[in-house]
Parts: sequence; structure tokens; C-alpha cells
Amino acid sequence: MAYIDLTQDNIEKVITGNDIVIVDFWAPWCAPCRSFAPVFEAASGKYPNVVFAKVNTEVEQDIAGSFHIRSIPTLMVFRENVILYSEAGALPASALDQLLEQVLAVDMAEVHKQIAEEKAAAE
Repeated sequence: MAYIDLTQDNIEKVITGNDIVIVDFWAPWCAPCRSFAPVFEAASGKYPNVVFAKVNTEVEQDIAGSFHIRSIPTLMVFRENVILYSEAGALPASALDQLLEQVLAVDMAEVHKQIAEEKAAAE
């Protein structure tokens, strides 16, 4: 189906303006990235409530650097502005489906509570 190309101009709006965003960090010269692309695009059609986005690390080096991307492809999943998953490597379709189902099942009220407790303890 469709995905959004993330740039310096739209990344903050896309991540903060959507409940769930899955980001594929990739580069045109990366063979595993190219082989993962159809899997990523197919999943975008199965999960209409998830925003699928891609960062071309060759073009958007500042974004890749800010997220400490050292290997591609790397998948990162944001839910309510919290990174729930960040892992290098291409996933088979079944593993991507499992990941997305797990992300959808997360109790975000509990996650936000834990973050608030950790922040309070650090102060």
C-alpha cells in the first residue's frame, strides 16, 4: 500500500501526530533493505491504524544519526511518542505481523506510568 518518506521537515509531525508509527531505516545500495521493502509495504495494507514510514539514511543522515542507526535495515516502532522497538535486520512477514500485534496489545497507560515513575526517581 503506502508509506511516508520521513524528512527533517516532517518527522516530528508524523511521529507526534500519530498513535503508532513504524519506521524502516534503509538505503538504496542495501540489498537486505531492498528485499525487506515488499514485506514492509505489504504490511502497510494490513494495518490501517499504523503509519508506515521510511528514512533513506543516505539522504537523511541527520535523522539516522539522531536515532543512532549503525546498521540497516533497522526497524523502529513508536507508540504514543515512545519507542517500543528498535532492532537492526530485516524481518520475515510473519515476524513483522507478530511485532505489530504485540505493539497493538501494549498497555500504554502502564508504559507511561512506568516512564513517569522512572523520571521521578531520577530527579
